[in-house]
Amino acid sequence: MDDWTQTLGTAPLLAIAAGAIALILVLIIWLKVHAFLALIIVSLVTAFVAGIPVSAIVSTLTGGFGGTLGTVALLVALGAMLGRLIEHSGGAQSLAETFVRVFGEKRAPFALGIVSLILGFPMFFDAGLVMMLPIIFAIARRVSGNNVLLFGLPAAAAFSVMHVFLPPHPGPVTASELYGANLGLLLIVGLIIAFPIWYLSGYLWGKFIARRIVLPVPLLFGDVDADQPKNPPKPLTVILVLLLPMLLIFLNTGLTTLGAAGAVDVDNTFVQVLILLGNSPVALLITVLVATVVFGFRRGENGTALEKVVDSALGPVCSVILITGAGGMFGAVLRASGIGDALADSLGDLGLPIIVAAYVIAVILRLAQGSATVALVTAAGLAAPAVMAGDFSPLQVVAITLATAAGSVFAGHVNDSGFWLVGRLMGMDVKTTLKTWTVQQAIESVLGFVAALAVFGIGALL
Repeated sequence: MDDWTQTLGTAPLLAIAAGAIALILVLIIWLKVHAFLALIIVSLVTAFVAGIPVSAIVSTLTGGFGGTLGTVALLVALGAMLGRLIEHSGGAQSLAETFVRVFGEKRAPFALGIVSLILGFPMFFDAGLVMMLPIIFAIARRVSGNNVLLFGLPAAAAFSVMHVFLPPHPGPVTASELYGANLGLLLIVGLIIAFPIWYLSGYLWGKFIARRIVLPVPLLFGDVDADQPKNPPKPLTVILVLLLPMLLIFLNTGLTTLGAAGAVDVDNTFVQVLILLGNSPVALLITVLVATVVFGFRRGENGTALEKVVDSALGPVCSVILITGAGGMFGAVLRASGIGDALADSLGDLGLPIIVAAYVIAVILRLAQGSATVALVTAAGLAAPAVMAGDFSPLQVVAITLATAAGSVFAGHVNDSGFWLVGRLMGMDVKTTLKTWTVQQAIESVLGFVAALAVFGIGALL
């Protein structure tokens, strides 16, 4: 692959990408081919048609699959174990009852979204969502008559908004480094715009679409009636266990950010250990072990019974993990085909205002090849020289950073592994995921861009 150069132009590559996406939809929606098989088939065909060397096709497919599973498999498996322990102990139901009693049924979706916003500040999107799913499902069963979208979509959107617009998450941090943006100012502005973006794209959209699509709560963590104990753990105990990974992950993200700013010596062994403990898979592993003790051994269950409970969590999420990995495989094939580089070369001179150009480039790259990170880094890399050379105030540079991050999240669909993760965790088929999650991501992106334009205008006046 290192010696291979793509000879196809932008138009043929775009046509290949569009045809591949259309083929996936036809196979899954109309021909009812299993999503895992459809993604592998289309990835293989796309690699051939795009001209990727035959000798490199298998390694490209397995590399994309393995690269995605490297994080997703650990997070989903450990999160499912944690969820099953909470569900089996009766903790999820206990917390759901308390949550509804405190906030009321009508305010419960809003309150759960606010909780997710808070948890999403230090936690990455996928880790936060997986950790919150047992609570989301339990409250959805208790309040909405088994409609998961009313709670699942606002909560997932909350984690997405925080992940896209706020440091210390990798997207805004990477863009700020390329643009030379002030990280503290970016954090302040991100906090200001995060709530209204979530309220419109997550909470209101979730309420709207939940009235039109009734989606039963999936049995991802098993059934909830037969094995519920008579003495469930107190809600405070469940809350403290759920806060543990948040605090551990905050060690990682907080210390890493402070290290980048020069305030902490990240080469110090003690700091490195804290950063390791706050790595998402390690933090969830520690939490699962604590949950095993708190929700299992201390409640009188023996090791064999707990082993069966934990093992029962893995079967339902196996399909989620494999399909998400196959989605990562398809995205990797599109990236290996060179479509991102071809688009970047074609879009480099659009003649648009810099903040608009950065957003448009990120949007097109996101739609074409799926990876938000690639879309963000490529768009920021193209726009960075103009930003550095321009006479922009610090607030305007922050606005350009936010606009680029907003473009990178636009309308995630079948070439994005996150699309499959959200859809399968919530029990949605492809068509429903497109109607709900893809639209939510598009709304979130557009609102983020509008907010960035407003901030840019304010920066011009100051």
